[in-house]
Amino acid sequence: MGGQREVTTSLDAVRDKNLMQLKKMNTALFPVRYNDKYYADALASGEFTKLAYYSDICVGSIACRIEKKEARVDRVYIMTLGVLAPYRGIGIGTKLLNHVIDLSSKTNVAEVYLHVQTNNDDALNFYKKFGFEVTETIENYYMNITPPDCYVLTKFITQSQPPK
Repeated sequence: MGGQREVTTSLDAVRDKNLMQLKKMNTALFPVRYNDKYYADALASGEFTKLAYYSDICVGSIACRIEKKEARVDRVYIMTLGVLAPYRGIGIGTKLLNHVIDLSSKTNVAEVYLHVQTNNDDALNFYKKFGFEVTETIENYYMNITPPDCYVLTKFITQSQPPK
């Protein structure tokens, strides 16, 4: 009979023991080499950094840094979000981004932001679907890629109120 197995997508926390998975994902996805501070920030962000698995294969990741903005308000910087090309378009990036947005609304996070290269229309359209808006343009942000300019995309978070 059909024997079709349902394929599941799951998210897993990044820890010391699987940090190499994040490093391999970044090497495959991005034209940049990330330093030790990047990985320390990713680990320190706890639940805000995740690996995505499709049928038990690591196919994507989101890595964030938590920044203190004011006395008790945080903001989250998405350092990287990526999904391997054969697995794009099936909701994995959406699942990763929704996880960070949902977690932000349940915690003390006022905004989530990131940088996107000005010619990356796919990324711009993706983030705009989630309510991100261009809040700044930075010239010569990137060192070794063309164009070197980026947009800062920001989503302001409405805190979910616990039921009374």
